[in-house]
Amino acid sequence: MSVAAVRQPDLGLTTDRQRWDAVLRRNRAADGRFFYSVRTTGVYCRPSCPSRRPRRENVRFHATAADAEREGFRPCRRCRPAAISTADPHAAAIGRAIRLIEESETPPALEALADAAGLSRFHFHRVFRAATGMTPRAFAEAHRATRVRQTLVESATVTEAIYGAGFNSSGRFYSQASEVLGMTPAAYRAGGAGATVRFAVGRCRLGSVLVAATTRGVCAISLGGDPDALVRDLQDRFPHATLTAGDPSFDRLVATVIAFVEAPADGLSLPLHVRGTAFQHRVWQALRRIPAGTTVSYSELARCVGQPGAVRAVARACASNPVAVAIPCHRVVRVNGEVSGYRWGVERKRALLEAEAVTTAAATAR
Repeated sequence: MSVAAVRQPDLGLTTDRQRWDAVLRRNRAADGRFFYSVRTTGVYCRPSCPSRRPRRENVRFHATAADAEREGFRPCRRCRPAAISTADPHAAAIGRAIRLIEESETPPALEALADAAGLSRFHFHRVFRAATGMTPRAFAEAHRATRVRQTLVESATVTEAIYGAGFNSSGRFYSQASEVLGMTPAAYRAGGAGATVRFAVGRCRLGSVLVAATTRGVCAISLGGDPDALVRDLQDRFPHATLTAGDPSFDRLVATVIAFVEAPADGLSLPLHVRGTAFQHRVWQALRRIPAGTTVSYSELARCVGQPGAVRAVARACASNPVAVAIPCHRVVRVNGEVSGYRWGVERKRALLEAEAVTTAAATAR
């Protein structure tokens, strides 16, 4: 059953180090407090999962199972992390609604779900969100996205996947599949096989910068101190694609990115080809509208995308950004202005913001 465990007190599990320690000890007391995903296997687990322990660099932590599934991870078959907590007094009612979602070919209406749960529409919506961390509609959309991914991998043909995911027409399937997958269904089904990703690594004042692109646009911009580690990360993200070194024309693209890092207020407008959920794309689009030299808080960004209560989900969308500086997630700070939470290092985030402030001030003074 695909649903998050009910939120519970964190019992001191407030840092990633504490959560990782709970995973290493397979601490059952931590179950339900958080979940962890493993990018190399594509699954997420309870802290007490008996499976072989993953490498730390491949692990991410999630507040709820729904959060993990929104980012494309599937539940582990050994520890069954998506099973709803029996401590929830509405567990049976929510479970009936979840089964209806999972068994329906199209997302059920709110009225049908509330009837299945035996609750009023208003009450059902409230308790469902409290238990799963998302609205019934968002849960149904996440479930549909998971089915798209699973059926493409498991089906013998794309046509079988169309009906296996519950779509009644190929047109509806392809329109949603492209948004969810970030590539054609055939390419996703082959694990990226047949796709060509050009890349190059350059040097900038923040260290090494890797730029990668498909024929449709830039798919990765990464910053780091070790160029080899950046290439390995790219290989992990596109395990079956053909990675090729960029030609002289591609080097000009890299130079454009480096020039932006050196003088960020000049702006950076590139065609992008990035994979993400519909919610992530909404956040990323909002990020691209933040002017250089300006910062917003995570709560302000949540309001910009029309979901003021989704501050944590917005922060995770920022952390999932695959293209540094092109989608300027470095312009999001804590509500008190503190700089934190950057995928490529807080010091690089601080350096980017400082450079933007300087160049913006200089442009204003001219």
